[in-house]
Amino acid sequence: MEEAKEEVSFQLEGETQEGKPEKGLKNLIWAPIYWFRMLGEELHWSFVLGVVIVYGISQGLGVGLSRVSTQYYMKDEQKLQPSEAQVFSGIIQIPWIVKPLWGLLTDIVPVVGYRRRPYFVFAGFLGVISMLSLSLHKKLDLGFALLSLMSGSAGIAIADVTIDACVTQNSISHPSLAGDMQSLCGVSSSIGALVGFSLSGFLVHLVGSKGVFGILSIPAGLVILVGMVLKETHVHNFAYRRVNEKFLDASKAMWTALKCRDVWRPCLYMYLSLALSLNVREGMFYWYTDAKGGPSFSQEVVGSIFSVGAVGSLLGVLLYQNVLKNYPFRDILFWTQLLYGASGLLDLILVLRINLKLGVPDYFFVVIDEGISLMIGRIKWMPLLVLSSKLCPSGIEGTFFALLMSIDHVGMLSSSWAGGLLLHILEVTRTQFDNLWIAILIRTMLRIVPVGLLFLVPRSDPNSSILPTEMLRIKKGDDEVESENVEMASLINST
Repeated sequence: MEEAKEEVSFQLEGETQEGKPEKGLKNLIWAPIYWFRMLGEELHWSFVLGVVIVYGISQGLGVGLSRVSTQYYMKDEQKLQPSEAQVFSGIIQIPWIVKPLWGLLTDIVPVVGYRRRPYFVFAGFLGVISMLSLSLHKKLDLGFALLSLMSGSAGIAIADVTIDACVTQNSISHPSLAGDMQSLCGVSSSIGALVGFSLSGFLVHLVGSKGVFGILSIPAGLVILVGMVLKETHVHNFAYRRVNEKFLDASKAMWTALKCRDVWRPCLYMYLSLALSLNVREGMFYWYTDAKGGPSFSQEVVGSIFSVGAVGSLLGVLLYQNVLKNYPFRDILFWTQLLYGASGLLDLILVLRINLKLGVPDYFFVVIDEGISLMIGRIKWMPLLVLSSKLCPSGIEGTFFALLMSIDHVGMLSSSWAGGLLLHILEVTRTQFDNLWIAILIRTMLRIVPVGLLFLVPRSDPNSSILPTEMLRIKKGDDEVESENVEMASLINST
């Protein structure tokens, strides 16, 4: 393996023979090809293909397309009010809240002798059926539409958890390639999201929101392909009678960890910091497109705005990784929370039309707003992700990390529902936006509140341990699933 990496490094430096690229532009073109080839040889091509499909196409491209199409579907097909669309957008994300369940299933319960492949197939079929149901029905009842959207979300969540387990397995067996695998995941997801958001508006304009749902059955079908071709060791003579015991042991271990003061306090902060940042995105979307005095953006423009947001999010990741990752948790969270609150004032300037009085066009201002807001939001999220990875006790790292991520999703769900309630109370409707600025102002002030809750966050920096020593030395039971099943250890290792 080391020889393979040295060979690739040697080639990338432009010192190879037999017509390999030397330096400059050719080297930039060939470097990713050699990198992919090295990963394919060391980790098997089916794994690399799986990461690209799940992270890049299913999550990145798929979520980029589905966000815009879902917003237009709720507004134009289901004729929902902004407050209703806001609440339902939270309901669609419920499958992500039960990520620990998907993680336990893929770790503990093999199907027909395989731990990963059947779950990819199931996730893919779930996505295909749900997307085609939305696309082919002329007038689908709201309840069935929500069920289909939730099923599609569940398909993506199950595929996400399963590919994370595969990444973990390879990170443990090939520790020197853990960073390369994490880079592969991040690059695939970022590029996929950028392409998805860029195409979303044009596709909604050309084929409508329901037509886009039909297109989204293709990424789901590719997930089925991953389940068919993935190289995986067959499990023989698995004791299914002990599944209940394994579930019970894992649940007890997670509960024991959550009762620790060093764990529940940061978890409470993460939940409150997300829940208090009220989500009024649907109100802003309706104002973008329907308000008489608003910008009246077209589908293409909306998609391009979100694509710029994806670029801002990527810049936030790069900025944190290269500049901010070694700062103490409290310091970086203090400043990012203040900046996150201040960024909410940009929406207020837009809705009050102050930008036009200053001579700044709507589109230019919204693009800046989206890029800055998502960049700051990503920088705020990264230390929370690192903090979560350091709260995981030894032996249950993967499942406990999934549990922490589900707590974060509960926070985002609370944010969406509270935002929908606020829009309803302020009577923000499809045609009435007079009080939208009040909702934005309340949201901005609430974003500052978590600054006063930073005492819940450890004073330590990201490079030191947080948990007590005894929790870092928990031993796995004799019948525990092998270390390959630590679902999210790749994220932990990369930090």
